[in-house]
This record gives sequence, structure tokens and C-alpha cells, in this order.
Amino acid sequence: MARIGFYSGSFDPVTFGHTDVIARAAELVDRLVIGVGVHASKNPLFAAAERVEMLRMETVIIADKSGTEIEIVTFDNLAVDAARAEGATVIFRGLRDGTDFDYEMQMAGMNGAMAPDIQTVFVAASPQVRHIAANLVRQIARMGGNVGAFVSPEIEVFLKERCKAL
Repeated sequence: MARIGFYSGSFDPVTFGHTDVIARAAELVDRLVIGVGVHASKNPLFAAAERVEMLRMETVIIADKSGTEIEIVTFDNLAVDAARAEGATVIFRGLRDGTDFDYEMQMAGMNGAMAPDIQTVFVAASPQVRHIAANLVRQIARMGGNVGAFVSPEIEVFLKERCKAL
């Protein structure tokens, strides 16, 4: 039976922090589903289809290197329900610091109560990407700053073009 994992987020935009978690999660499962959250209460910089396309670009090499099938989907319900719909038995969550840990522990407890058959696995961010947060990357890009240390050159182009249009 294939081991299926689920990693969710807004990925607005996808950063080196996200790809760090994706690469390490891909080593642990046969199929990794990346869920792009689409929620009415959020006002993302990029449309869902653009975020999916950016993730596809960023994960091709990871899939090839790991030999893991990576699929990208959108969802507008609870992440645990989206994970269940994909047949996942593991939800991956990235941790940057203690604040993330406290929040993610609460979320893992709630998800565990709703879906005891799905385990949460925490992936600690690598030291070189631990400081990266997509909301800060967006802010830097909007103010004309250099985001090259936080995103790939391809994503940097997307950000520059989008922020020019704002």
C-alpha cells in the first residue's frame, strides 16, 4: 500500500522554506499531495491557479530526485478533510520556531480528534530557511526589496511582475 502524505498551506508565494519541507516530506512517502488552501476570508497576492503553477515549477526537481509522485490540489475545506479525501495517512507540517510549534501542536490535536487515522509529522525547518515567512516575502516584494534569498529566481520574477502591477 502506498504511503500518502499531505502538506497544506497558502503558498502565497512558495518560498525556500516551503520547498525545504516538501523535499524532506517527499523522502518519507510514495505520494505527496500539496494542498493549496483557497479560503474566502483570505486575500492572497496570487490566484489559486498561479500558486498551483508556481508549486508545479518548484517541485519537478524534488519529485525527480526523491522518486516521489507529487500532486498539487486546491481545497476550500478543512485540511484534515482534504487530506482524508486524498487518501493521506500523514499530514506534514513545517516548524520554524516555538511559536509555530505551539500553534501546530494545537492543530495536530484537533486534527487527531477529527481523524485519528491520520498522523501529523512535524518537519523542523532547516537552519538556512528557518527565518523565511511568505507574508514577509510579500511585504519585502511590495516595497521593492530583493527577495532572491527567500524564493527561486522564477518565483522572484512572478513577485516582481505582480508587485509592479499593484
